[in-house]
Amino acid sequence: PPYPPPPERSAELRRRFAEEARSQWPDLSALCLMIGAEVDGTLDEAGMDAAQIELDELAGRLPYRPGEPLAWARAVGRLLGGTNGFCGTAGEYERLESSLLHSVLRRRRGLPILLSVVWMEVARRAGAPVYGVALPGHFVVGFGTAGDRVLADPFEGGRVLSGMDTELLVAGATGAPLEPSMLVPAAPLQIIQRILNNIRAWATARPERSDVALCAVELAMLLPS
Repeated sequence: PPYPPPPERSAELRRRFAEEARSQWPDLSALCLMIGAEVDGTLDEAGMDAAQIELDELAGRLPYRPGEPLAWARAVGRLLGGTNGFCGTAGEYERLESSLLHSVLRRRRGLPILLSVVWMEVARRAGAPVYGVALPGHFVVGFGTAGDRVLADPFEGGRVLSGMDTELLVAGATGAPLEPSMLVPAAPLQIIQRILNNIRAWATARPERSDVALCAVELAMLLPS
C-alpha cells in the first residue's frame, strides 16, 4: 500500500485542502486528489494534473447532450462501465487504493463512492444534471431532478436502478425501508467526509497503518464543521 509524502509536501497539501474545502463551491475532484496525494506520496502535481485531464478527456467522449436523465445515465454507463471498464469487485474493500481517485482512474476499479466520483465528474463536465446519492451502505449516482430522477450504480458498471433495485439495496444494508431522505443529493463535503471515513476504517483494521488513520482524521478536522 502507498505511504504518505514528506512533511513539507504534506503541510502544503493540507493548506490547499482546507482552502478548497472552505471555498464557496468546493471542487470534488481536486479534494479527492489532494486526499490521494496526502496518502500516496508518489502522487505529485503532474500526476494530479494528469488525473484532471483524464476526466476532461473522458467527458469529451460523451455524446453531446443525449437527452433525458435516462439517456444520460445510459450514455455515461456505456462510456465508463462499458468502453472503459470502470466497475467494482468485492476485493476492492480490502485495498486502500480503492479510496484514492488517481488509483481508481488508473486501475478502473474502486469503492462505490470513488467510482461514483468518476461518474459525477465526467458527467458534470459534459453538462449532465448529475449528483451523488449516499444510500446507507452503498453510494450511487442520480441523473435529473427529484421529479424526474434516474439512479445508476457505478459499482455495477453503471447499471440503471429501478425503484425495486434501490429498495433492495437499502434493505440489504440496513434491513429498513427506503426513505425519501436517503435520495437527497450529497454535497461535495459530505462525499469527502464519507471517503475519509472509509480510509480511516481501512486503516483501523490494520494497526500497522496508524499513519493512514491519523491522516484521515486530520484531514476530516480541516473540513468546515
